[in-house]
Amino acid sequence: MLKHLLQGLRRPLTEAAPDADPALADLAATLDATARRRLGRSLAIRQVDAGSCNGCELEIHALSNALYDLERFGLHVVASPRHADVLLVTGPVTKNMREALERTWRATPDPKWVVAVGDCGADGGVFKGSYAVEGGVAAAIPVDLVIRGCPPTPTQLLQGLLALLTPPEPPPSAG
Repeated sequence: MLKHLLQGLRRPLTEAAPDADPALADLAATLDATARRRLGRSLAIRQVDAGSCNGCELEIHALSNALYDLERFGLHVVASPRHADVLLVTGPVTKNMREALERTWRATPDPKWVVAVGDCGADGGVFKGSYAVEGGVAAAIPVDLVIRGCPPTPTQLLQGLLALLTPPEPPPSAG
């Protein structure tokens, strides 16, 4: 044991920082610029668990770690739906969480967007048909975007948020 203790004192016990992915940094910077252009400020995100297994939450929380670090791009996770622009809703909507989800949606000021995260948020996923599950997020509140995956990766979440904020191109005029 003393040998291990002395080894720890001679060399650092931490790992080297991972190499920054330039594509990820570009994606997050584009998302921030789009949010500022569209809203005039940074994007405020509120995550709501409607009855999930927590797989999607782990990926959402990864957006705050040192590798992704949403805050450096001006994207903020807020504690109250009253301060949110986007609700990231995970999991199937359970009977016990439906009312709480609806109240959270009503407490979020307009304009607001709802993103159903993961396969469970889309349609109930593996929990579809359970006696305790109402269905996907759209069974309780209007959904603007679905990000599929079980669970979706942090990069897919960023791409989804960018797609949410990027207005569709108008169709070419016939003429």
